Amino acid sequence: MYEAVAAYPNGDTTVSRYAATASRYGFSGIVVRTREAEFDREAIYDRFGVDVVRGIEIDADSPDSASGSIGNFRRSATILAVNGGTNALNRFAVEQDRVDVLTQPMQNNGDFNHVLARAAKEHGVRVEFDFGPAFRQTGGHRVQSLQSLRKLRELVLQYDTPYVVSNRAESHRHLRAPREFFAVGEAIGFSKEMIEQGLSEWERLAGRNRERMAESFIAPGVKCGRYEEDS
Repeated sequence: MYEAVAAYPNGDTTVSRYAATASRYGFSGIVVRTREAEFDREAIYDRFGVDVVRGIEIDADSPDSASGSIGNFRRSATILAVNGGTNALNRFAVEQDRVDVLTQPMQNNGDFNHVLARAAKEHGVRVEFDFGPAFRQTGGHRVQSLQSLRKLRELVLQYDTPYVVSNRAESHRHLRAPREFFAVGEAIGFSKEMIEQGLSEWERLAGRNRERMAESFIAPGVKCGRYEEDS
C-alpha cells in the first residue's frame, strides 16, 4: 500500500523523513505530489525499503490553465493529478486520458455526480477519497467532510469508478497507518477491502505508468525491440 504526500517545499517534511515514517507505519511506497521536491529514489529505498514515486498535482484556477500544465508536466510525472473542487475542473479532469487522478473533487462544496463518475471510468481517471479532514478536522467541518465521503463512495460503487485513498499529508506527523484508515472508513460505510484497494491503487498506477514511460513502450501489451527470427 502507498500513500500520497506533499513534501518540502510545499509541505513541512522532506521526502526522506516521510519515507522513514511510512516504513514504520507499514507502507511500501509514497507518491510525492510536490513537483519541486528533491529526492534520491534509490538511496531512500536502500535505507528505508520504501519506493518513492514522482508525482505532480496540478492546482489550477481553470480548465484552460490546467490543460497547459498537463502538456508541460505529463512526461516528467509518473503520476499526474489534477486538483478539483469546482464543477468545471472536476468535469475537465475526468474527461482527460492523460490525467491519472482527480484529487479533492468535493472540496469547496464541489459537486461530483453520476455523469462525472461515468466519465472517470471511461477515461481511467481515479477519483481521490480524501480522508485528511476525517483525521484532522473537528466539529461541523468534519461532519461535512464525512458526508461528502459517503456521497462519493455511493457514486464510485454504483458506477464502478476507479479510485485512490489518501490522507493528503503535508507533514510526516499527518501520516496514519493503514489500520487507522480501516477504522475510520468502516465507521462511515467503507469496507476494509475498499480502503486497502484505494491505498494499493497508487502502486498499481505507478507500475503501469513506469512501464509506459519506458523507451520500449508503444501501447499496452506492445513493445518495440529485437526479436529472434525463426531458424
